[in-house]
Amino acid sequence: MRIGIYRGGFSPIHNGHVMAAKAFMQQMWLDVLYILPSATAQGNANAWQRLKMCELAFEDVDGVLISDFEIRHSENCDALTALRAFASDEHRLFLLMGTDELLTLDRQRDVEEMFRLCYPVYMRREGNDPILDARIVAKISDYQQKYGKVVRRITGDPIAVSSTSVRSAVASGKDISRMVPPAVEKYIRESGLYKTQGGVTQ
Repeated sequence: MRIGIYRGGFSPIHNGHVMAAKAFMQQMWLDVLYILPSATAQGNANAWQRLKMCELAFEDVDGVLISDFEIRHSENCDALTALRAFASDEHRLFLLMGTDELLTLDRQRDVEEMFRLCYPVYMRREGNDPILDARIVAKISDYQQKYGKVVRRITGDPIAVSSTSVRSAVASGKDISRMVPPAVEKYIRESGLYKTQGGVTQ
């Protein structure tokens, strides 16, 4: 089976996350995609609330499973811990990451084991930048020479939204209906998440 791993704080999960997950599934021909919310994240939504929002965001998407693996393993969980847990001789693992994670992947612990366990995949949210493009090409070439794996790219137009911008919009009383799935918007509103507390956006 082709298994995808998508980790993140998801505080909250937004339309950019959903689009990236769907593109990941389609372009890597995944049988199953696991969404793994982290144990901790910015904002005042606790881990189980963030997991619930992920469930709501993907409730109509076949093949997506929301896992509490990282939540149960607390803040000590990292990408390698997750990969070890999901690895199997019957699985081919694909790990989705952003540009920053791609460029610093070789700083992770036991990076050789990470490359042995999975096929790294990245998706850019940034616009065109020749300098960044050159850094990415050089880093991917370096990884291939050192670890024998080609880092694959998910293509598609990035959605200009971030969890930070959603939290800021909520705190300012602005409309977020175009930023997050409808069920997630309703949950945020009914749960009173991300409102300004003591002058600080949570």
